[in-house]
Parts: sequence; C-alpha cells; structure tokens
Amino acid sequence: MNTLFLQATLAGVIAAAFSLAAHAGAGHDHDHETPPAASADGPRRLPDGSVFLPKVTQRQLAVRTVVTEHKALPQSFELAGRVVMDPNAGGKVQPMAAGRMEPGPKGLPSLGQAVRKGDILAFVRPSAGALERANQVALAAELRSAAALAEKRLGRLKQLEGTVPRKDIEAAEAEAASARERLAAIGGSLSATEALTAPVSGVIAASNVVAGQVVDAREVLFEIVDPGRLRVEAVAHDAALAANIAAATARASSGESIALEFVGAGRTLREQAVPIQFRTRAGKDGGLPALTTLAVGQPLKVVVQTRTTVDGVAVPASAIVKSPSNQDIVWVHDSAERFLQRPVRHVPLDASAVTVIQGLKGGERVVVQGAPLINQVR
Repeated sequence: MNTLFLQATLAGVIAAAFSLAAHAGAGHDHDHETPPAASADGPRRLPDGSVFLPKVTQRQLAVRTVVTEHKALPQSFELAGRVVMDPNAGGKVQPMAAGRMEPGPKGLPSLGQAVRKGDILAFVRPSAGALERANQVALAAELRSAAALAEKRLGRLKQLEGTVPRKDIEAAEAEAASARERLAAIGGSLSATEALTAPVSGVIAASNVVAGQVVDAREVLFEIVDPGRLRVEAVAHDAALAANIAAATARASSGESIALEFVGAGRTLREQAVPIQFRTRAGKDGGLPALTTLAVGQPLKVVVQTRTTVDGVAVPASAIVKSPSNQDIVWVHDSAERFLQRPVRHVPLDASAVTVIQGLKGGERVVVQGAPLINQVR
C-alpha cells in the first residue's frame, strides 16, 4: 500500500516540474519583463518644477496665452450681494380684504407667465360671518322699503305739479335717487368680488395661491418682476466706499459677467453694514442679461472698482490655479514647449479678472486658457 502511495506522489512531483519548465522557460518569464520606456516627447514635469508640453499637446489642450502689461489699475473690493426687485419695475399683489380665491378670466397665472399692467390675475370673494351678512340683508330690506316709499311720494307730488312748490318735488326726487343708490351699494356688497390686477408689466416671479384658497388681507399672493430691470444689493462694512465707487460688475452662477450701475447707498446700517444698490445696465454690445440669468434673491459676487489705483498686471481669473502646496500660481510660457510656474499675489479687478500685484512683470506671456490642464501634468 505504501509503495503505491510513493509512486503516485513521485508522478505528481515530476508532472509539476515539467509544468514549471513549460511556463517559465528561458525567455518566456513575463512577470519580469521591463515595461516600455516612456516617450521622451510626451508631456512631463521637469526636475525644476517646470512642464515640458509639446506643440501638438498644446493644440490638443487649447492652450492660450496673453502678453502681460504692467500699469495702474483700479483698486477693487469684493462684496457679497443678492438680486432684488426694482421698485419701479416690479410689484406685489395683495388683497384688501380676506376672502376666497377665484380664477381670473384666463385662469390663475403660472410662474414665468408674461402679464401686462392692468391684467386681471384673479378674484377674491370677500368672506363675511353669518351675523354680518344678516345685518347687511336687514339693511338692504330697510333701504328697499324706503326707496319704494320715496318713489310713491314722488309720484303723488308729480300728479299735483302746479299746486305744490317745485322745491318739494325736487326734494322728493333727490330722496328717491339717494335711496336707490344706497340700495344698489348694499346689494352690490353682498355679492361683490375684488379684482386683483397686475400693478406693472413683467413676468410672474412668485405665485402663492390655488383656486378656492382662503386668504387674509394684505397677504402676498403674486410677485411680478421685469427681468431686464432688476437690481443688485450689496453690503459694505466701510461707509466711505459708496463715495469712491467708479464702476461695478457682478458674476452670475452661469459665469456671465453683468455690468452694474451705482444707484445709491443707505444711511442706516443693516447688520452692521451699509447697503449699496446697483441696477443692471447694458453691456458693450447693448444687450441686457438673459431672462433666465438672474432671479430675485439670487446671491452674487459683486466687485466694486474705486477711483483709487494700484500698480499691477491684469489677467483673467481663469489664469490663477493652485499648486500642490495650495499656493496661487500662474503658468508662464517661457519657451516654445516649456512652461514655468510662478507664485503670485492678486486682488480682484472685476467679475472676470484679477490684478496680480506680486509675481509677474510686464512683457511675460501668461497662460489664460488651459492652465488647470498644465497644472495636472506630472
């Protein structure tokens, strides 16, 4: 039995040896193959920290550069702002009395719907308690009886015209007319509805009602704004800043730069800051911001340029990237295929550009498009 076991074990060892020889013969050991050498013409980070980027790769990455110019630029400050309604081009719709909502001639308006000044948006049927309605009905009955008596008295006096003074007939006519008008006023109040009209032309920015809803007096039901005449409100902790504003811009969430025009500053602190208002104005091409760009209440970054100047180099904000040590750097095109990283200090210039006050000089070629891609080369 032991002999058979030894023979089987020996056969297994011999088979394993042949298998290893077959898979690990000379020249066939794939586990220790040398990886192919990297191409010397590919993008790479050089030992001094610069980047070698062939012309072909530069075209593929759409790298663009500009020549810098050192000059005096406006000193700018970045403020937190938000979009607000222009009081002359926007409005709120509120009922004068509590009641139940009823759709207008074209139904209840929807968000974004364009309306014109004077359009009927909805009706409010005033709500009255049982006692108040009963008093109105009783008063209407009394006025109806008084009007009937006045009409009969006027008829009798007219039959006696010539025998009664003319002044008595005129007094009876005035009394009958007054009774009719009072009756019409009371009768109309029992079934009258309040028409809610658009105070300005624009679009529906907010709608807080549905058909049949019971609303209170002075409750805001609709908000209407003109998208082309919105305002931007920012807060400044320096009260003297408002007197030194030369220009201002804002950046929307879509990345669009919006030109602003200074309107005025408040004289009452709000959360220990001075509120400053701007209005959107036409850009260089004469166009206003797109209708879908801004919304009331949207936060914005507002960059205010003052009349004070600072020496530096203006570059687009897209040229500033972060180094591995979290420093602000720019990439300078040193030669045809070599880029150098340059630590810089910068301050805001406008919504889409910054002023580099340290680290750059005039006449250098700075990467303004594709800088994040160059920064990723290792």
